Amino acid sequence: MTFSIRRTIRAVVKPEHRLSCSLTLWREGLAELRRRGHSGRHESGAFLLGHCVGARREVKKFAYYDDLDPHSLDTGIVIFDGAGYGPLWELCRETGLTVVADVHTHPESPRQSNADRTSPMIAKRGHFAVIVPRFAEEIFMPERLGIYEYEGEHRWIDRGGSKAGQTFYIGYWG
Repeated sequence: MTFSIRRTIRAVVKPEHRLSCSLTLWREGLAELRRRGHSGRHESGAFLLGHCVGARREVKKFAYYDDLDPHSLDTGIVIFDGAGYGPLWELCRETGLTVVADVHTHPESPRQSNADRTSPMIAKRGHFAVIVPRFAEEIFMPERLGIYEYEGEHRWIDRGGSKAGQTFYIGYWG
């Protein structure tokens, strides 16, 4: 019952957000990305698993790329082998969750690289890709993240910067 009350309050308090994550989970997830990136030496990333509730996506778990594909971080940038999707889909079946977004770190800015634009982790309309700058050395909130929504055919909508707070909610009601 508490979960449904929480969802109802969140819908009233922050109804416009398409993606949400609790602050505790976000902090833990970024700390783990930082650790897996060897504290600023290379990129790291994860699929964000959760529930879709109407148009909203609620993050409940991070599924780290290198747990799914042990060699995905070997080169210093994320190169995720397609074989890693098998363990991802198995994890989704086991947990009853679905992929609601993905997140990865960049050394400096949260802008999409050409590889990010042309090789989406999940090539499905409405999928969100989140980029955390400076290898997640800080706990970045939405306004400082790159947030991109996939439109299909290698087209993305930039939902970052001043628009980020309207798209991605990180907080108690997440």
